[in-house]
Amino acid sequence: MTATQQMSFFDPPVDPVTDPETMAQILAKHPDFRVLRRLVPHSDYGPLNGQDTRRVIVLDTETTGLDSQTEKVIELAMLSVMVDTATGLPVGPVTVYESFEDPGKPIPAQITEITGIEDSMVKGLRIDDSAVKALVEQADLVVAHNAGFDRPFVEARWPIFTTKSWGCSFLGIDWKKEGSSSAKLEFLASARGWFYDAHRAQVDCHALLQVLSSPLADGQTGLSRLLAGARQTRYKLRATGAPFESKDKLKARGYRWDGEGRVWWCHLATDALLDAECDWLRAEVYGQRSAWVMLEALDSLVQYSNRLGVQTQRQV
Repeated sequence: MTATQQMSFFDPPVDPVTDPETMAQILAKHPDFRVLRRLVPHSDYGPLNGQDTRRVIVLDTETTGLDSQTEKVIELAMLSVMVDTATGLPVGPVTVYESFEDPGKPIPAQITEITGIEDSMVKGLRIDDSAVKALVEQADLVVAHNAGFDRPFVEARWPIFTTKSWGCSFLGIDWKKEGSSSAKLEFLASARGWFYDAHRAQVDCHALLQVLSSPLADGQTGLSRLLAGARQTRYKLRATGAPFESKDKLKARGYRWDGEGRVWWCHLATDALLDAECDWLRAEVYGQRSAWVMLEALDSLVQYSNRLGVQTQRQV
């Protein structure tokens, strides 16, 4: 008998009733149960074998509030990883950057309640500007799950982010069409069998990277979808001069009301969707009469930021 066999002989037998993994496997086979496993961050996604790759940064911030003009970043986390363009899967090691920053004012109690970040944890700390710049300079695409929130914050703090293409995994993927009843990150992770301690920047990044590495309905990964979307121009369409009586149609169609500009507007992801929307407006809103709408072209260098895209008019 070998030493290994001797050790195994004296090891206590696994009790299938109390062994967690055995119980999980049994429950997973039962139609009345669904098993969730704690999400385990990956530090390396396997060897680089000469694939055509793009470097993607998955980013998340925690802040003192919602307004990027008055509030401050208190935590920044980034995962930088290569993505195989053929498979849409991460490859190679994951570079992780995470740091706290003192906002120069007390962290509101409601923020501490959500994030667990207290004043004592950030006191006197500052995020390393040179480290952020060095990591971001290498990226082909920056992804956040609510880029419209994160991008203005990090661009105000680190201008290097204004030079990069951005994707939003919340708006850039139609999760409803993918069969998901929610686009919240915790829900998307749960649907794939994972749970994690949310609302801390680094673990949120790991959860998002793994969700985006999973296949969508067409077999593509979320990373593939966002890389492709970075080459497309999105449009913000403002239905200027829309008759008041059309408001219910516009609202039902998904338009939002801009109270300051007093106009209904929507986002359109492709040229084809823009053409179709203009046809719908002509038929359903403007009653076949000649009208002009305002368009704002948003490429990936501008979209989800506070900066304006190219603005034009279009006749419908």
